[in-house]
Amino acid sequence: MSDAYEEIINGQRIHRRPPSKYHEVLVARLHRLVEEFLPLNSTLRLLPPRATLDLEGQSLLRPDLALIRVEPSTEAAPRPVKLYLVAEVLDPGDHHCDTVVKKQLWTDGRLPRLWMVDPRYLNVEIYGCVEHGFSLIDILANQQTLTDPYLPGLNCSMHELFAGT
Repeated sequence: MSDAYEEIINGQRIHRRPPSKYHEVLVARLHRLVEEFLPLNSTLRLLPPRATLDLEGQSLLRPDLALIRVEPSTEAAPRPVKLYLVAEVLDPGDHHCDTVVKKQLWTDGRLPRLWMVDPRYLNVEIYGCVEHGFSLIDILANQQTLTDPYLPGLNCSMHELFAGT
């Protein structure tokens, strides 16, 4: 089991309890899947689990999985970094922060893609950013597969994702 950790949401410190073993198995599995199908020449970079992300100085969030896009640099400008994908694995009894509060912050930050992994229901909700916030693209369950246009080859069934957990 991992240690407890802290996030800052809109300037307020939030103490998060240690994730369960089950939670950490899913986080590790997601990281392996994304890493495996991330193209070598991709502008996307996978951050370590719960890497700290600064959202405009008011919030420091630590998502379970984060992919950033690193654009090519020029001599005059540094390499701009933009968040592309966040995945949150929900922990029973501690999911309000991820499903409501942080989801709103990701919406406000115009995050292109959000995966909400819910082990209670063995499903993944896929959200995409549209003009007025997030739009639910799909809810994956049973034998449906998790894919992403920037991760060619990623084709993980919900049965495979949640196997043995």
